Amino acid sequence: MRDRSIHITLALALITILITNGCSSYRVPGGPAEMSLLGFNEQQRDQHTDAGIRNILDRKPLAAFPTAIAVARVQASGYSSYTAESWGHGNYSIITVRDVETEDQLQRIADLDGISQIGPINRLMLREKLQDDFELREAAARMHADMLLVYTFDTTFDTDDHAAPLTLVTLGLFPSKNVRLATTASAVLMDTRSGYIYGAAEASAKHKQIANAWTDDLAVDQSRRKTETTAFEKLVGEFEDLWPKVMTEYSKADSISVVK
Repeated sequence: MRDRSIHITLALALITILITNGCSSYRVPGGPAEMSLLGFNEQQRDQHTDAGIRNILDRKPLAAFPTAIAVARVQASGYSSYTAESWGHGNYSIITVRDVETEDQLQRIADLDGISQIGPINRLMLREKLQDDFELREAAARMHADMLLVYTFDTTFDTDDHAAPLTLVTLGLFPSKNVRLATTASAVLMDTRSGYIYGAAEASAKHKQIANAWTDDLAVDQSRRKTETTAFEKLVGEFEDLWPKVMTEYSKADSISVVK
C-alpha cells in the first residue's frame, strides 16, 4: 500500500514538472501589428502620398449655386476636319465652332435647375499654348463661371470594299464601300477655382454607311458628324442624370435657390 502511494506521489510530481516546464517554454507567436504603418495614421498617410496625388486629393469644391458654366470642346493638337479647325497648340487644342453640337442640346443643359447660364470659351480668352486644365480654368474665370464643362470626341472609322471588281468596271461610281464609324464622347465637370472634379460622363454611338469611292472622304466626314452628334445627344442625357447628383451633394440648402 505504501509503495502504491509512493508511485502515485512520484507520478503527480512528474506531471507537475512536465506541465511547469511546458508552460515556461511556450512563447507567444508575436505582438499586434503596428496599424499606423498601414495608413491609419493620417500624418504617415500624407507623408507616403505622392505630392501630385496629394494635390489632387486636397482640391475642394468651391462653386456657388446657382452657377455659371463655361463650356469647352478639346481635341488633340492639330485637329482638323472639313467643318472645324482647332486653335492652340501643346498637349491639346480647342474647337470653337459647333459643327456637331446643336443649340437644342446645349439649351437642355442651360435649362437645368441650379445653372444660371452656360457659355462657350473662345480663343480670345485663351493662351495659345495649352498644357493642362489651368488654361481652360483661367479662361472660365475670365467669364466669371464657377464651373467648367470640358468634352471631347474620340472617333474611329474603317472601310471595306465588298465589290472591288465592280468598282473597277464602274470607275468608282458604284457605291461599294462600307464606312463604319464609332464615337465616344467624354466629359468632365470641374471647379474653375480649384480644379476639383464634380463628375464625369461618357456616351458612345456607331454609324454605318455605304460610300462612293469618288466621294469617300466627304462621305466619311458626313458620317463622322452624324455619329458625333448622336454621341453628344447621349452625352447630354448622361449630364442631365449627373447634374442632380452634383446639386444634392455639393449645394447648401441655406444658400441656394434652385428655381431659376
